[in-house]
Amino acid sequence: HEAGHATASWMLEHAAPLVKVTIVPRGLSLGAAWYLPEERQIIQSEQMLDEMCATLAGRAAEKIIFDKISTGALNDLEKITRQARAMVTVYGLNDKISEIIETQYQRAIKILTDNKDKLIILAELLLEKEVIFKKDLEVIFGKNPFYKEEEPKKVIEDKSEEKLAKKSEKKSEIENSSKTKE
Repeated sequence: HEAGHATASWMLEHAAPLVKVTIVPRGLSLGAAWYLPEERQIIQSEQMLDEMCATLAGRAAEKIIFDKISTGALNDLEKITRQARAMVTVYGLNDKISEIIETQYQRAIKILTDNKDKLIILAELLLEKEVIFKKDLEVIFGKNPFYKEEEPKKVIEDKSEEKLAKKSEKKSEIENSSKTKE
């Protein structure tokens, strides 16, 4: 299930970048995938659809590998149903909720079927390590062509102290010139 989320999100251009995947149970969850979403105010329909597809990929992986679907996908279905409903009723991006969900599920099936060998390797690695990170995914899938490497941030010199010192000097000069005029 979690390997399905990881595989699909790695292959989708607009899905949030994957950081970590685990099959260690936490609370009611039997596993989890952590993403690093971009800071964005406006979400395009492609981003919503790719993230829905990645969410449905857990269920799709169960179907492809075991030819069965567990109740573990329930939270995923609830999440994408809310998203699809919002796409239709709030954003007006489509006409039918069921059409959106089915289309994204079929996309997930195709992605995972096309990458079944890597999906299985990832699932086996998860069973062995229980927790994997981005670097593990790069070994299996190669560098993700959609991830933007963070550019080193340029350090801007803080000139506020320098400006404060100059203002202080000018103030002293003005005060001194006022004193000499008296």
